[in-house]
Amino acid sequence: MVMQTEVRTTTRKPRRKFSILDTIRFIILTIGAIAMLFPLLWMVTIALKGNNDVFKIPPEWFPRELHWSNFVTGTREINFWQTFGNSMFIAVVCTIGQIASSVLVGYGLARLSFPGRKLWFSLFVGSLMLPGFVGMIPLFNLYTSLGWYDSWLPIIVPAFFGNATFSFLYVQYLKTISVSFDEAAKIDGASDFYILMKVLVPMTTPVIMTMVIFSFQGAWNQYLEPLIYIIDPSKWTLSLAMASYKGTYATAWNLFMAADLIYILPMLLIFFFGQKFFMQGLGSVNSASLK
Repeated sequence: MVMQTEVRTTTRKPRRKFSILDTIRFIILTIGAIAMLFPLLWMVTIALKGNNDVFKIPPEWFPRELHWSNFVTGTREINFWQTFGNSMFIAVVCTIGQIASSVLVGYGLARLSFPGRKLWFSLFVGSLMLPGFVGMIPLFNLYTSLGWYDSWLPIIVPAFFGNATFSFLYVQYLKTISVSFDEAAKIDGASDFYILMKVLVPMTTPVIMTMVIFSFQGAWNQYLEPLIYIIDPSKWTLSLAMASYKGTYATAWNLFMAADLIYILPMLLIFFFGQKFFMQGLGSVNSASLK
């Protein structure tokens, strides 16, 4: 017992002292965090105010009376929950399609040997330099000729044909994983699809979660494609419904902010629960790109 206590006392690490540089760094990060959180806090403040108190001068940072009914009234002003369900369905399906297709493409470019692999990878990376509106008119003509106008198909179907950014991220992350895992699985008779699903996918969870966060955010917030292709208000996404949130002569900003807080809630939740994998995924991709 005496020897064990001696070992424990000798292996105990001394506490790290904060230097002046650490204090300055903490102050700068605190100021930056306040600057980024201020818009969200101001949204919450306005959402809990009465309509007459929104533009009061000087402004009230903490409302005296909390109007929780704004969250109920704000969702009634527009067809909120139906469009919320539409956006949730589109975002989930697009996320599944983009992740599945991008993982398959990334695995093929990183692990399989076939003629022109470097050329295809260069084309994928080069497509990232093209602005999104370049193919807007040709795609519109294609989708209308297929009879997809005023439907969700022009938004959902392209998600199942891969995403150049996500495929590039997956290729870069696979560079951090040794090929010996693939070779060991092939010796046991595993196929390429089995190696991908049972060996590599569990090992690449951080980058996949990073792709999930980016994909869901992009599908949830997309505004241009629904504006172009969807006419029927019952098929609107929540972004279109929020854009139409205005009165004849004025906008009830307290009701708008209350509905807007519910609008951003799914993105906050998915980032909150996936931020650990998000930081691991980006860190590994950055380290792989520097090699």
